[in-house]
This record gives sequence, structure tokens and C-alpha cells, in this order.
Amino acid sequence: MNKSIPVAIMDIGTTSVDLDSHKIKQFYIPNYILEPDSEPDSWPDIPECPVLVFINSRSGGQLGGELLITYRSILNNKQVFDLGEESPDSVLRRIFLNLERLKNNGDEFAQELKKKLKIIVAGGDGTAGWLLGVVSDLKFSQPPPIATVPLGTGNNLPFAFGWGKKNPGTDRGSVLSFLDQVQKAKEMKIDSWHILMRMRAPKEGSCDPIAPLELPHSLHAFNRVSATDDLNVDGCHTFRGGFWNYFSMGMDAQVSYAFHTERKLNPEKFKNQLVNQSTYAKLGCSQGWFLAPIFHPSSRNIAQLCKVKIMKRHGDWQDLNIPHSIRSIVCLNLPSFSGGLNPWGTPSSNKRRDRDLTPPFVDDGLLEIVGFRDAWHGLVLLAPSGHGTRLAQTHRIRFEFHKGGANETYMRIDGEPWKQPLPVDDETVVVEISHLGQVKMLAVEDCRSRSILDPSVPSSPMNQEVDERDSDYEDDSVGEEWKKFGAADTFKIPDEVDISRLS
Repeated sequence: MNKSIPVAIMDIGTTSVDLDSHKIKQFYIPNYILEPDSEPDSWPDIPECPVLVFINSRSGGQLGGELLITYRSILNNKQVFDLGEESPDSVLRRIFLNLERLKNNGDEFAQELKKKLKIIVAGGDGTAGWLLGVVSDLKFSQPPPIATVPLGTGNNLPFAFGWGKKNPGTDRGSVLSFLDQVQKAKEMKIDSWHILMRMRAPKEGSCDPIAPLELPHSLHAFNRVSATDDLNVDGCHTFRGGFWNYFSMGMDAQVSYAFHTERKLNPEKFKNQLVNQSTYAKLGCSQGWFLAPIFHPSSRNIAQLCKVKIMKRHGDWQDLNIPHSIRSIVCLNLPSFSGGLNPWGTPSSNKRRDRDLTPPFVDDGLLEIVGFRDAWHGLVLLAPSGHGTRLAQTHRIRFEFHKGGANETYMRIDGEPWKQPLPVDDETVVVEISHLGQVKMLAVEDCRSRSILDPSVPSSPMNQEVDERDSDYEDDSVGEEWKKFGAADTFKIPDEVDISRLS
């Protein structure tokens, strides 16, 4: 069924087949794959690296829109999607259902294209997390690996896998160069993390979201957990979601919240990446985190705000001892935080032996828990071997907030911050993070992310598969919400939300 046809049959956005034509057809997907009701005029060669491209046209100022135009001029414009116009879950459902139908009808082209398919997502970390969540929840038999184009402010996800942290060029040459890198990239699996938050139902206002709480797009409200879950408490609301890079709480999340609030009020001032980063740094200074003992009461320090428990072995919760000077805590999955910094670093052989610590692998089922005292402490990350205070590595972590000296704290998931109300009566706010699963990423060969399966990585006492018993998601007794990362049917960006806030 596979026949060789000249590339000229394709509408590749040029009037004639030029020197780039051979390269372009390696990424090209014909219309009949993308549109279920269309039929092929003829059968082209199977592309070596077919790609679906998702672009947040509102990211990176005008760069997102420019990038969209360039990709559509090079590829079939029907394989390039503007996330402001169509959500990724609906696109992927439609295309994969069509691929399955074609395969069942004996279409060898569709069958081989499905095996080689890759995804490119251009936007901020929030946009990339959106795509990762959708692919995770749709549970494809052959999930496509994902490459990320940095169009946001922090760009931690792209940087962790070698795609850089600066906004890319949007001209034809830059896009062709990026496509060439995608074709040569290696596949890596990374862990995903489920986050649960339980809090008392508000006396007034709706459940989703709790007014006036503006939660990240990846957290969704459920009125209950499950019949067998000890967190299923009458009068409480439960929020579930997930993340790929980090969850943080304290001073860094407060600075991020101030930045996002300012950008929401004055969006015209935040159209340049360098200006955004400069504004971010100024907010850190103006909020007093370089003189934290003077400007911030000790009641806001992590140890005073909450009790923290970790689970290294299934069913065995242990209290985590946090120094009283720690004002920020980061639960890190990837070695890229706050614009590409690595808070965990690489523990020395003595630390590995004495404290049972490992390097930050992205697929070992462990979160690295790091603490910071103040903004000066954060600056040590700029040194070649600098790192924060290493607190633990764990499969699960739980924060329990009781009535105390603070009415709220600040939290952040993969760059999206919010102000979290804390108990004012005899109640408890619970945030629990646990390992969920894995997804495939595309990575540049010499990227900073490391796999536990890489034979070049020195062995360690914790180099082991994730204990499957530690995952509640394989238990048939729990509700469907446990089995979802937060995407597909439940991971919906509301129409009234400006997706530029995902950058």
C-alpha cells in the first residue's frame, strides 16, 4: 500500500520544491490523516519524523503568533494547531481515533506514521504541562514523545531537556533547525506527580474554584475523594491535579504570585522575556526576601506553618525535620527551577553513603525536597556546585496545616502560583503529593536531565524501580478521579481564562 510519490503532491507552503523539500517531507502529515472525512489522493512516502505542532499564540508576546505563521508556512497548516482556538485533548482524540480506524482498514501508512509520531508544544511551562497532562490521561497504547519550545518566562521544562530557556527565533531557518533537532532527539521517560488538596468548604461561593481562590488550571474540584479514603471528610472540598517539574511553597511562590498579579493587571508591560525576568528580580528585592528575618515573621516559616511527613517506603509515614529558618520548600522532579537553576545539585559520595541520597534522576519515582532560608540562600545556586538545603528524597509527601500564626501562604505548581487560605478554626488543610506515572519526552543528547536507566550513570543504593504498591491509581476500589492526572475530560481550560497566563 506504501508507494513512493514525488513531494510535489504536497502543499508545503511554497510554490516549488526547493532545497528544503526533502527535509520538510520528513515531518509532513497529509490531510487524510488529520481529517477523518477526507481520502488520500495518492500515497506519499512515510515520513521519518511526523509531527503535530501545538502553539500557544499568546505566549512570548508576539513570538507565539509569529511562530504559528512560520510553522504553517513550512508544514501542512492542518498539522499546526493554535491552542487559543482548539484544545489539545479534542485534537488528539480526533487524530488518534482516525489513525486507529485507518489501521483497522489495512492502511499501512497510517500504522507506520502512528509509530513515528512526535509532538511539539510551544509555550510556557504551563502550556507544556497542559499537553503532557492530556497525553498522560488519554492513555494511548503508543503515546507520542513530546518536545518543548521555550516561549515563557522561566522555561524550566525546555531547559531541563536541552531545548534552551531563551525564546527561539521565529524565522524559517530557526524553525527548520529546531525540526532537525527534534528528528535527532532521544526519548526519555519522566515521572508525573499527583497532588491532592483538601480544605473546608466555603460558607459562601461556589466549589470550583473556591471564591476568591484562583487556583492553577491543573487543580480541579471534586466533592468527594472515594468511599474508602480517609481524606473523604464531610464538609470539605477536594482538589486534584498534577505536575511535572515542581511544587513549591513560601517565599519563591509569593514573589511569583506578585509577578503574575502585576502581569494580569498590566499585560502590555510583559511582552518581552528580558523585561519579565528583570521585573521578577525586582519583585524579589522589593518584598524583602533579602532581609527576611526583619520583614517576614517567623510564623511564615515552613516549620511553623505546617507539619510535613514523607513516605520512603509503602505505608510508612515519617515526620520530616525542617530547620526553623527555612522559608521556602521545593518538591522537585526535574533539575531545573526558577529559570534553569538546580536546587538539589549532585550529592557527594559521602552524602550518598551517609544520607542515602542520589543525583536528581527524572524517572526514579522520587521527589527531591529542598529548603531555602532567604533570597541570599537562593543565590548560592548560581555557583557551580551550589545547592539548597537538602531535606529528603521521597515517593510521597504530605503537608498538614493547622490554625496558627498565618492566615494564608503562597503555593506554586510548575510556575503557576496562588494564595492559599490557611485554617482559622479547628480544621486542617492537607496537601499531599504522590507518584502517578510516566510520560515520554524528547531530549537533546547532552541535556542536564538524567535517567536512572542510563548505563553511564553510577549505580546507587536507591537505583530501583518504583514500588508499584505505592500507587493508589491501580486500585479498582478508588474513583475515576484518582486515575486521572487532571487532563482529558477533567483538564479543561475554561473559556474565560486567558491562556497567556500559562506562559
